[in-house]
Amino acid sequence: MARPAPMPPTDRLGRPLHDLRLSVIDACNFRCGYCMPADRVPDGHGLDAAGRMDFDEIEVLVRAFARLGVRKLRLTGGEPLLRRDLASLVARLARVPGIEELALTTNGSLLARHARALRDAGLHRLTVSLDALDPACFAAMSGGRGRVDDVLAGIAAAQAAGFASLKLNCVVQRGANDDQVLPLVERFRHSGHVLRFIEYMDVGTCNGWRMDRVVPSAELHARIHARWPLRALERRYRGEVAARHVFEDGAGEIGFVSSVSAPFCGDCHRARVAADGSFYTCLFAGSGQPLRPLIAQGEGRVVEELIASWTRRADRYSELRGVVRQVPRRRVEMFLVGG
Repeated sequence: MARPAPMPPTDRLGRPLHDLRLSVIDACNFRCGYCMPADRVPDGHGLDAAGRMDFDEIEVLVRAFARLGVRKLRLTGGEPLLRRDLASLVARLARVPGIEELALTTNGSLLARHARALRDAGLHRLTVSLDALDPACFAAMSGGRGRVDDVLAGIAAAQAAGFASLKLNCVVQRGANDDQVLPLVERFRHSGHVLRFIEYMDVGTCNGWRMDRVVPSAELHARIHARWPLRALERRYRGEVAARHVFEDGAGEIGFVSSVSAPFCGDCHRARVAADGSFYTCLFAGSGQPLRPLIAQGEGRVVEELIASWTRRADRYSELRGVVRQVPRRRVEMFLVGG
C-alpha cells in the first residue's frame, strides 16, 4: 500500500508549501533590463563554484522539500544552462521520491545543444523566455547579448527532443517590446506552445521599475481578443499564477501573469532557494535564510528549519505595493531567485 502524501506546512495566512523554485547559478549570458541590467550588474559578478551549492547539497535540499509535500520543482538561474553538467543533476532530482513535475526555465540561447540531454535525463517541462521576435528588439531586450534565432533554434530542438508543449514567457514593457505582442501570438498560434505575457514587475532594486512602463494584462487581452477572440478557462489549481485563455477558433492557449494589476499573493505557495542555499519565502523578500550549514546536518535538520520558516511566513508584497509604508527598502534581485 502506498504511503499517503505528507501534509505540507501552512503559513500564517493559511497558504501551503507546494512548489520549489531552485536557482542553480546566479550568472547569466544575457543582461535583460528588467532583471539583470548591464549597467548595474557587471560581468564577473556573483558566486564562484565554492559559493554555490554542489549537486550533493542540492539533492539533500530537494529531498527535504519533498518530505514536506513539495511535488513541483523548477530549476532556474541566472541562466541554468550555464551550470556545468546540468543534465546529471536533472537525472538525480528526477529520481527523488515525491517529485512529480521537474521543470526548467531558460533564456533558450543554449537550449539547442542541451535539449536532448535534458529530456533523456528526465526533465518534464521547459519554459523559455522570449521577449520579442524582431531581431533588433530582441537584442535590445537582452542587453545586446542575445540573438532571437538562437532561441528559436532552441525551441525547435526542444520540440524535436520530445518537449511537446513549451511555455514561452514574454515580459512586456511599454515602449520597449509591447509592439511584439501580436507578432508573437501570430507566430505561435497553432504551435502547441503556450505564450504567457507577464507584467513588468518591481523585483529587486536595480531594474529601474516604473509603473508607467507596465502594460496591464487587461490591455494586452483586449488587443489580442480584438484580433483573435479569446475565451477564459478555469484555473486548474489554487495558486496558478497565469490566467489561462484559449482561442475561440481552436488555435491553442495563452496566459496572462498579472502580479501588478491583479496581485495573487493570497494563493502563493511557492518557495525559492538561491544558488548559495539561501531560502526565500517571497519573490520580493529582503533577505533569505541560509540553509547550507543545515544541509550538512542532513535532511531532517533542513526539514525542521523549513517548517519553522514557512509557518512564520506572512509575505504579501504585491498586495501592499501601493501602501508605501509597507514596502521594504531592500529586495532580493530576480537573477538570484529566478523570478
